Amino acid sequence: MRDSFRESRGGESRGDLRREGLRAPRRQPATRSRRATQAERADRYALYQVAVQDPEGDVVRVRRMYERLYGRTPRSLREDFCGAAAFASAWVAAHRENHAWGVDLDPEPLAWGRDHNVARLRPEQAARLRLLQGDVRSTRTPKVDVLAAFNFSFFLFKERAELLRYFRRCHAALARDGMMVLDAYGGPEAMEKRKERRRCEGFTYVWEQASFDPITHDASCYIHFEFRDGSKLPRAFGYHWRLWSIPELRDLLAEAGFSASTVYWEGTESDTNEPNGIFRPRARAEEDPAWIAYLAAKK
Repeated sequence: MRDSFRESRGGESRGDLRREGLRAPRRQPATRSRRATQAERADRYALYQVAVQDPEGDVVRVRRMYERLYGRTPRSLREDFCGAAAFASAWVAAHRENHAWGVDLDPEPLAWGRDHNVARLRPEQAARLRLLQGDVRSTRTPKVDVLAAFNFSFFLFKERAELLRYFRRCHAALARDGMMVLDAYGGPEAMEKRKERRRCEGFTYVWEQASFDPITHDASCYIHFEFRDGSKLPRAFGYHWRLWSIPELRDLLAEAGFSASTVYWEGTESDTNEPNGIFRPRARAEEDPAWIAYLAAKK
């Protein structure tokens, strides 16, 4: 199965995060009688960003999606469920005219993001980014060119009425030439109990699909981290959500007021048939046991 989350790309800042993730102390320090394990020293947010996210790549992808719709470059972004705001931080760093707002209900990742992602920005870049703690369904921000909901976070809205209400709020939060972009995953293998491991620099990322209900499409998934010294960080992150299909999402976006939606489907390498990280507009796709896609919705 292709990885349930996008694989991040390397870079100098990634190296900093890898070192941070492996060395930073956790809340529970080890006793003086023994040396702390790598798991005890690990920073789960730094590890997550290295293993899961590709914020610089997402900035490029979103910009191209928007330019395809409107023929101009977007400058303002709202990142819902922003967590540590890696994407919003990359957005303001990409251009001196870019502005961003990040919204998340949980104060812990927001604080981590301020101390790590925002702190790495130049002062003039950080001044163009505002992080807000609040419910994405009620937190107000200036109208933006792009509203992003990544890492399948909106899957936590399990009822149709809940998700429709959220999409309507997103529609209202956009400027006239606005675009909402979100990601989704699925396929038969996404409905199976399974664990998958992927080696990263200095640790192993483990994606577990712990349960799936074929009637309700409720799923429980976890991220674990394993280290070279044999220590583990189990259930570093947990997700209890509904696995929404692309047709369901497009129907809801249309009902929420969006005039059109485009599916960006991931291509594969011709020699290995493995995903290549390149997403292109598609109206139809061949059967795929496990897929990741973006949806771009035009206001």
